Amino acid sequence: MRGLLPVALTVLVAFGILVGLGVWQLERLAWKQELIGKVEARIHQPAQPVPEEADWGRVDFENDEYRHVTATGRFDHDREVQVYALVDTAPDGSGGPGYWVITPLVLADGAAILVNRGFVPLDRRTPASRAEGQVEGLVTVTGLLRMPEQAGMFTPANDPQADSWFTRDPRAIASAKGLLRVAPFLIDADAGSNPGGLPIGGLTRVSFPNRHLEYALTWFGLAATLIGVSVAFAWSRRRRRAEGAAPLASNPADH
Repeated sequence: MRGLLPVALTVLVAFGILVGLGVWQLERLAWKQELIGKVEARIHQPAQPVPEEADWGRVDFENDEYRHVTATGRFDHDREVQVYALVDTAPDGSGGPGYWVITPLVLADGAAILVNRGFVPLDRRTPASRAEGQVEGLVTVTGLLRMPEQAGMFTPANDPQADSWFTRDPRAIASAKGLLRVAPFLIDADAGSNPGGLPIGGLTRVSFPNRHLEYALTWFGLAATLIGVSVAFAWSRRRRRAEGAAPLASNPADH
């Protein structure tokens, strides 16, 4: 039995790790479900004024992502950027590859908030191809507050010098366009009509990956499998040792 002690200790440690990972995933599941509930409530609430500049430093993902907000200012079309996007289907039947049109909304006090005005197809990237949508004067934007977009594993890096963008990063865009007082978040504009129909707003996908229960069951299943295999191994080894220690049956020829 002494030979099994190191194996047993290793199994117990591994079992504890696997169970711990399963419990952690259950905790993440509870957090994710709570977050989804909060987001669902936020997007259906009446639009509230966007946070003031003094409060920008306290805006975060958990408390503010997808808040329904409104802001009034003037679009600075000269500092517009287009961020590559892939849209499943737009209300006008279009979709596929194209761009998000990100335009600074300059507030009355001179601060700016980047607004994702919506989607345009590849052939309508240049502002001149959709001049009707380049609205002038005072406008009120209503939409969802969004935190900076995180690049995925296969997302190309932004190239500000080439004005080539693949993620919505307010800080990087502000730096490239010479904007000094820019909010650390964006507004995804709603589906309010733009002259000429472009950009197409209201295409925000409100979704969160939530496979924590699946992951938890996987970790618990691995823990159970580990115990089952360990018990079978110990029982098999004990049986072999017992058979090896059993006295040989006497041979009648020896008498």
